[in-house]
Amino acid sequence: MPESTLRPLPDRDFDFWAAHHLLSRAGFGGTPDQVRALSQLGLDDAVDFIVDYEELPTPEVGGDFQSNIMRPATEAETAAYRRAREAGDEATLSQFRMRRQKRQVADRQQIREIRKWWIERMIETPRPLEEKMTLFWHGHFATGYRAIEDSWHMLQQNRMFRDHATGNFGNLLFGIIRDPAMLRYLNNNQNRKERPNENFSRELMELFSLGEGNDYTEQDIKEGARALTGYSYRDDSFVFNERLHDSDQKTILGRSGNFDGDDFVRIILSRKVCSEFLALKLYRFFVNDAPDVPTRDQRPFLKTLAKKIRSGEYEIKPVLKALFKSRHFYMDTNRCAVVKSPVQLTVQTIRCLQTPVRDLTTLAAANELMGQSIFEPPSVKGWDGGRSWINTSTLFIRQNLAIYLLTGKRPDVYDWQLSGTRYDPSILLASLDADARGRVDPDEALPYLCRFMLGDIPHPSRLESLGEFIREHDGRIDGDRLTGVLCLITSMPEYQLC
Repeated sequence: MPESTLRPLPDRDFDFWAAHHLLSRAGFGGTPDQVRALSQLGLDDAVDFIVDYEELPTPEVGGDFQSNIMRPATEAETAAYRRAREAGDEATLSQFRMRRQKRQVADRQQIREIRKWWIERMIETPRPLEEKMTLFWHGHFATGYRAIEDSWHMLQQNRMFRDHATGNFGNLLFGIIRDPAMLRYLNNNQNRKERPNENFSRELMELFSLGEGNDYTEQDIKEGARALTGYSYRDDSFVFNERLHDSDQKTILGRSGNFDGDDFVRIILSRKVCSEFLALKLYRFFVNDAPDVPTRDQRPFLKTLAKKIRSGEYEIKPVLKALFKSRHFYMDTNRCAVVKSPVQLTVQTIRCLQTPVRDLTTLAAANELMGQSIFEPPSVKGWDGGRSWINTSTLFIRQNLAIYLLTGKRPDVYDWQLSGTRYDPSILLASLDADARGRVDPDEALPYLCRFMLGDIPHPSRLESLGEFIREHDGRIDGDRLTGVLCLITSMPEYQLC
């Protein structure tokens, strides 16, 4: 019978494979030793260790970026430009355009470096849930670089998501209506009382808090836009322009008053549907993203989760703890039930199998080809996720990516151009018994490897095919033979799930 409450999993059931499931969903997976260490903590301590990550060190990766590449013009520059336009001084105007183009080129290079920095951070972090939630908020409050053309603003937003990763959802909503990147992306810098711009108000309710068509009307959107008038930014900071703000009475979601943006957010948070919307988003990200979610059997659990969100006044950390400890989270129907996003696939392959990172530029390019270029979601709706990640084109790239990480081989280069770092896969079998010559029994190793990499043991015919591959080469499963087995396992459809 489906579990409809947040009743915790019995501690005796929190075994190696339950810990494996937890680490894959609440982060990006881990090595066999890391999974075993987590399982030995027991359920409560394991979840607390992952969620209460603040005492753990932050990853030591780069991040020395420039804030002033796309700085606004100084008063002197503005005056000089105005004089050149009035005088028809095309030579001076051309110099202004060239300098701006150089800044734009430098800024595009910086966003590429920021993209690599975040991928590296996800790979290296001892605080995987922090980065997983930062990725979740990035998809939830989706903002695209090409529309705002300011890499520093994108980095500022990314840091805000990380600062509030497992904090309070309300604080994130208050933060997002002050975020320069989002204000520019949704044109709220053009929202003024004489000509209200409805973009931000619409998406704040439709995509960020209530859900499409839930609990609001077109009139609520218009009134919300009035509340957000004057919310803008100057350079890298939020500004409230009182002169442009509509200070007259408004009626939003049935409540009337002289509301501003903060009041708008408070009204949204008071609606029951807001907690239900957030519960579903978290559920699809962490538990099950099948197309029919939520099913009739899942709805009672979602109502319980939403109630937990409301009773905790939108604090995310206790909700995640309850979710990760629940029986429902560990049900067989919820294992191998989430399609790995391109970022999840990339980072999890490296973290679980301990492959070389190879080249961050190549990884970022592969993620883009697979449909997930971070800092560049397709729209304010973010990525659809789930089965939309998989098609004939992306599946081919997903398989090539795994082979590249395992072997250094890319489909577009010759063997002599391979990455020079050789992969040693022996770490994956370190816990299995070996014979006097250091060899493990394939009949024991293959089911274990499959379950570790796929989350479950595949059909016996698949195991038999892997066994034939081993028997064709003296029945040994070490060195290059093991890498070959890993390549075959990553080519299975089940490898796309976690």
